Amino acid sequence: MGKRRRTGRKGPPGGSGGRRKSPSNAAGAERGKGGDRARRSTPAEWTRSVLTGVAAVLLLRLFVFQTFFIDSGSMRNTLLIGDFVYVNRLAMGSPVPFTGLRIPGYAEPRRGDVLVFDPPHDDTLTVVKRLVGMPGDTLEMRDRVLYLNGRPQDEPHVVHAPLPDGFSPEMLWQRDVLLGGPREDYRPTRDTWGPLVIPGGRYFMMGDYRSDSLDSRYWGLLERWRFLGRAAFIYFSYDRESPRPFPWIREVRGSRIGDRVR
Repeated sequence: MGKRRRTGRKGPPGGSGGRRKSPSNAAGAERGKGGDRARRSTPAEWTRSVLTGVAAVLLLRLFVFQTFFIDSGSMRNTLLIGDFVYVNRLAMGSPVPFTGLRIPGYAEPRRGDVLVFDPPHDDTLTVVKRLVGMPGDTLEMRDRVLYLNGRPQDEPHVVHAPLPDGFSPEMLWQRDVLLGGPREDYRPTRDTWGPLVIPGGRYFMMGDYRSDSLDSRYWGLLERWRFLGRAAFIYFSYDRESPRPFPWIREVRGSRIGDRVR
């Protein structure tokens, strides 16, 4: 009998039968496994990204919003020492640094607004007070009661301390805007002054803690261009006067966070 010849397909060495991959298919499979390799960022691209981010933050800080820390009690209980306040700069318009230009705001100051501004008596300070007198208003105070155009004002936000009243020579600037003209015998005190007629383009600012606030009663009227923004809301608060260590952690006033400033 003759020898039987073996039949069958030869497979590739070390594997089951199938077609051999062409070089192009192999490259495609390699891409499928790991995908295209990401191009590494160069130092110049990384630096450009960082500078772009910093520029965006600076533009927002200069023209859109500002953060403000309360470090005095002149606005209590509306704002307390240790409050961090978001200030809307778009509302009043923003000055362009190193120029005399100003980006117009979308709103005008309103009586009752809590505003941040540069006061005329000290160029190094930025302060926050409430707008109580508009151009053309007649303002006076009698025994701690504020009168606007002859009518007593209901001010639930105002706080008075049981401190004695007294004359202050700093308030004598008020003679120039007295109703009826200047008088030599005019002696204003902290709690009794006026009536004053607010000239055009000027504003009268007061702190809510009337017994301890350095405001328009003392340093005078405010020009429109000095306003920096409107206080919007409290984004963080802690009791900075607490004797406990780490008060920004242990004395957080959670109930004030998110409160609107009114």
